[in-house]
Amino acid sequence: QVQLVESGGGLVQPGGFLRLSCAASGRRFSINAMGWYRQAPGKQRELVATITSGGSTNYADSVRGRFTISRDNAKNTVNLQMNSLKPEDTAVYYCNAVEGVTLRVYWGQGTQVTVSS
Repeated sequence: QVQLVESGGGLVQPGGFLRLSCAASGRRFSINAMGWYRQAPGKQRELVATITSGGSTNYADSVRGRFTISRDNAKNTVNLQMNSLKPEDTAVYYCNAVEGVTLRVYWGQGTQVTVSS
C-alpha cells in the first residue's frame, strides 16, 4: 500500500502562484510515475502533469509553460509549482502515484486550489 498526502492548496488571485506538495509513504520504493490531476466542479478529472522516476515529464497543454512538476526520488515527494494562475485553474488537485511492477494506481485525498479576485 502507498499513502499520499497533499499540501499547499488555497486561494490566490489571478496571476499569482502556489506550490503543491505530495508525500508518499508505505511501499514508496515501488513507485514509478507520480503526478497531479485536477477536477473542477461538473467536469471530469484531468491530467495536469506527470513525472517518472527517471525525470521524464508530461504536461497538459493548458498548463505547459506555467506549471512545473518536480520530484525527489529519495524522499518520494512530488511538487507542482503553479505560476500565472488563471480562474480556470480552479479545481481540486489530486496527487497520483503508479507502482512500477503492478501498475496499481494510488490517489491522495485532494487539495482545493481557488483562483479568484
